[in-house]
Order: sequence, then C-alpha cells, then structure tokens
Amino acid sequence: MSFKYECADFSQFQEQLKKMRDLDDKIIYALNTSIPTESFKGQVDAEAKCRELHGQLESGYGHRQEAIKKCIVVCADTVKTLKDKREDNKDDVTLNKQFKTEQRKLRLLQAELSVEDIIRERTQKTFRERCRLFFRFDSL
Repeated sequence: MSFKYECADFSQFQEQLKKMRDLDDKIIYALNTSIPTESFKGQVDAEAKCRELHGQLESGYGHRQEAIKKCIVVCADTVKTLKDKREDNKDDVTLNKQFKTEQRKLRLLQAELSVEDIIRERTQKTFRERCRLFFRFDSL
C-alpha cells in the first residue's frame, strides 16, 4: 500500500489520509471476512488471518505516522522561514496572511497525530476483541 502525499494542501493531505485509513475504518468487515465462524473453524487458519491483518494494520500505522510527521517538519520549516521574513517586513499584509495560514496548517497537522492515536486505539481494541483466541498480543 503505497500512497503519495502532498503536504502543501491540507485538504488534499486529509483526503490521502482518509484513503490510507480505509482498513481501520472497515476493521469489523475485515475481521468478519478473516475469522471463521464455528462451522468453518477447521477450514480457515484464523491465526494466520489475524497475523496478516495485524501486519497490514501496523504497516498502515507506520506509513500514516511517517507521512504526518514529515508534513509537520515541512510545515514547521515554512512557518520558521515566514516568521523570519515577517520580522524584516512587519507591514507586509500578504506575508502576515501567509504566515497565519501556515501556522493554522501546522496546528491542524499536529492535531492529526492525536486523531491517528484515537483511530489506532479504537482499531486495536476491536482487533483484540475478535482475534484474542487466535493471536498473541505481546507486541500490541
């Protein structure tokens, strides 16, 4: 699952995150299709399915966390540069507006880290409830 992300436009970045969070959003469906019911227990390796799903979830968490943190670094650098320029040109209205816009975007990106933690917690809770009989959670 490889996604390109664009940090310059926050709305576009959020859309990309939404696509990257697809598995988390559909965790119940993924678990229902992965874990066998009582009548099919012998036909499906539930441990392997849970392990595979866990790997996909962890990979997704890593990719999203990396994307968010990279965009925070890029945005923070932009804010710092604009702040330095603003110190030299205090009367430049366009520069002030651009600076405030970038500051707002930085705050939104930082908030995405909290959103990511909430999504991860919710998904892991659901995963644990459904896979607890088939998979050990030492690493979770």
